[in-house]
Amino acid sequence: MKLEHIGMVGYGEVGKIFTEGLLSKVVDVSAWDLKFDATITPATARDAELAHAAQAGVLATESMKALCEKADFLISAVTASNTLAVAQAAALHIRPGAIFLDLNSASPGTKQQAAQVIEAAGAHYVEAGVMTSVPPYGIRVPMLLGGAQAQALAEKLAAFGMDAKAVATEIGVASAIKMCRSVMIKGLEALVIESYTTARKYGVESHMIPTLAETFPSIDWEATGAYFFSRVAQHGKRRAEEMREAAHTVQEAGFEPWMSTAIAGKHDWMAQQTRDGVFDDLPKGARWEEFADRLIAGTKHR
Repeated sequence: MKLEHIGMVGYGEVGKIFTEGLLSKVVDVSAWDLKFDATITPATARDAELAHAAQAGVLATESMKALCEKADFLISAVTASNTLAVAQAAALHIRPGAIFLDLNSASPGTKQQAAQVIEAAGAHYVEAGVMTSVPPYGIRVPMLLGGAQAQALAEKLAAFGMDAKAVATEIGVASAIKMCRSVMIKGLEALVIESYTTARKYGVESHMIPTLAETFPSIDWEATGAYFFSRVAQHGKRRAEEMREAAHTVQEAGFEPWMSTAIAGKHDWMAQQTRDGVFDDLPKGARWEEFADRLIAGTKHR
């Protein structure tokens, strides 16, 4: 298994972190993102992305085809809703024998469909369940791998200093673990935002939050609240897409995804607040109360 020429599909937060972390481990790192396409991306935004790639030492390719022609190891790091579309696009050009590592937060069924198109093209598909937020860990973020080549790839990635563990030879197991966890984690984020903001509106937060600490003393509820508000405000759209895939996971198991659907709605709502400028100019490291106050102020104009 050769992992000398890495091609990153998706040059967002995760793509940037992974390419930076892998640059010293392989021969070269290339990337493709729709943001590189001059026909759909405004010049200012496109130039900023290209400049970032150039400064990082990443080759920004002109198309998916150009990326696939260079890479023996493709990593897909896009939004959940684009998981299958990216695999289908890559399958048109991927080199036979290449490895396709799918980092995206998608349901087992979606990952199985993606695997079919990649394997039909003569390449090897490996799914990854990324088990926590990437930024604090970088390329050492814990990942669970699934697929026929999962164990061999895990050993190669370990040599790069990555924390990857093979959990199954079949596709769907790693994503099921990830998606079931997401229901809990993204659900807790949604609950905290709704609970804290409502408590703030009633002026009872100083009474309510200590009761959480009494019940769950191992959690710093103030710091956790600030982290949840900030992450959902920044990445609500991506989290909502992930929760829709979690809903698909629940449906694929034969259950009605009432909770997952509601969680996706809450994250979508927070993403809309961000797009509407509700959180503009909040400082980095803002307290949860500052986020809640902006949300409360917004209700006065409805």
